[in-house]
Amino acid sequence: MSFIGSQLRLARIFNELSLEDLAGKVGKTRQYIHKLETGQSEPTDELLANLASRLFVLPNFFAVPPKAIISEQDFHFRKLLTTRTLVKHTAMAKAEIFGRLVAVLEAELKFPSVNIPTINEINSVDDIERAAEHCRAVWGLGLGPISNMTRLAENIGAIVTSFQSVSTEVDALSIELHRPVIVRNEAKKSVCRQRFDIAHEIGHFVLHEGQVTGDRITESQANRFASALLIPKEMMLKLFPKLKNNRLDWRGLSDFKLQWKVSKAALLYRAHQLNIINDQQYKSGVITLKRTGEAIQEKEDYRIAAEEPELLINSVRLLHESYRITAQKLAEMIDVDKQFISEFIPEIMTSEFDIPSNLIVMSDFIKD
Repeated sequence: MSFIGSQLRLARIFNELSLEDLAGKVGKTRQYIHKLETGQSEPTDELLANLASRLFVLPNFFAVPPKAIISEQDFHFRKLLTTRTLVKHTAMAKAEIFGRLVAVLEAELKFPSVNIPTINEINSVDDIERAAEHCRAVWGLGLGPISNMTRLAENIGAIVTSFQSVSTEVDALSIELHRPVIVRNEAKKSVCRQRFDIAHEIGHFVLHEGQVTGDRITESQANRFASALLIPKEMMLKLFPKLKNNRLDWRGLSDFKLQWKVSKAALLYRAHQLNIINDQQYKSGVITLKRTGEAIQEKEDYRIAAEEPELLINSVRLLHESYRITAQKLAEMIDVDKQFISEFIPEIMTSEFDIPSNLIVMSDFIKD
């Protein structure tokens, strides 16, 4: 069996191991592992088996020719100020494997068609507002609240997931694969903030196809799109709580938030964008949220139900129900152990999937 060093590097980075870490696990030097990864040396059969065991892959993983499914412009990565440089490489390695997993699922199942308009001519904020309005029209949303942002993303063809181990260090990211992927930050406790992040990543798909993002301009554009998608301009102008004696109506803001599932911080920002409130009123609102301890988590957040991704886990369960493909068998189809893909589907580490009684609604996903 041939040995491809770049596959060893991929598995090592996926597992968040340095060269020194992996060398220590298999009783070799850092320099020797580097030689393996760069094709200057090949492992013995014994070492190959040890590497595979330590990295939770099958030996054949190292013989599979790499497929470069992601380029820099396909990867929309919004990092936190504290994010380590290594985290981006780790996230990209996880995206590479996730893409392989999705390809296996798509070979067996019919996923929703990708229905995400692309708009390349953006010259002003008004263009962004119109882009969001166009998307709402295409998706049949009307002008009302979006009841479940995660489900909307999956209905228009994206897959929503999380990369468990990098979740606390990546603010948000998405990947423009054949099947778009949105990676949620599970460390965020606020459903409103997660909903905004998903809308933000959809904004990248719509506005920035083929562009490298992450700079101030593209991030600001995606934020504007998310704001406009979640609450259309017309509805903000009509429904934003009226000021009382030139002061913000906090009770009205709370009710508005619960109806539209948008944080009070985002509502204030949107109102300021649209000149509904002035600079002083906006600053006063931000200060109030900080003073009341709501800068990160707002007091109404617990009243808004969590939105869990459904497409990926139900697809895997459906394969098990219809074809008796176990979690381990699914992992083996991409030459890894099921612990390897538990990064994306933690549930697979249970005995086997409990098939929900309502899974019959997924029957249309079975390919003929």
